[in-house]
Amino acid sequence: MILDTQLSLFEKKIEFVFKNKKLLIQAFTHRSFINEHQKSGLSHNERLEFLGDAVLELVVTDFLYSHFKNKSEGELTAHRAALVNAVTLSEVASDLKMNELLLLSKGESRDTGKARAVIMADVIEALIGAIYLESGYPAAADFIKKFLLSRLDEIISRGLLKDAKSKIQEKAQEVFGVTPSYKILKQTGPDHDKEFVVGIYFGVELVAQGEGKSKQEAEQKAASAALEVRGL
Repeated sequence: MILDTQLSLFEKKIEFVFKNKKLLIQAFTHRSFINEHQKSGLSHNERLEFLGDAVLELVVTDFLYSHFKNKSEGELTAHRAALVNAVTLSEVASDLKMNELLLLSKGESRDTGKARAVIMADVIEALIGAIYLESGYPAAADFIKKFLLSRLDEIISRGLLKDAKSKIQEKAQEVFGVTPSYKILKQTGPDHDKEFVVGIYFGVELVAQGEGKSKQEAEQKAASAALEVRGL
């Protein structure tokens, strides 16, 4: 279990204090822990993660839209993908030493590879969801700006803002040994105002879809969505 002193130290680190400590503990509780400790009285963090993911995307989208007025939709999508993907989120969690508070099963606690990075990214989203429930949108936005959006200059300097198609091709080949392909799934509207829906495939598997006013825009959105789906 998580000690009260650990919670207090973490709250000081994030500069936010929970009145409802159960929410904070829930954010750190993985489903595997509940499976091993069914009488603990705790709840796992998946619902908080679902909520936090939506809040995170809205805050980041709002920030990028307001601060980069001359960038295209495709560029903004690439910026967002670089900020909210599992790699960036797990780095934030690692810097905050959230791993030390995780409640995991014995099996999950032994895995410190890619699976742990995904869990850490999920915990950040669950924490955002918990902050949102505790104090609303402004508090959640403040946390995201302080610990995630503050990394944007670093992400740019490290060259991580590759366009989504380039990044997904590189990562798919590296991690899965496949080269992504794209297929138009649907196109609607007159010639002067067409809408395209494009699917991105790893082999025969449809991984994600994207919509846009051009085939290229739809492909970028599909690639960005695939990065998020696969945690790349």
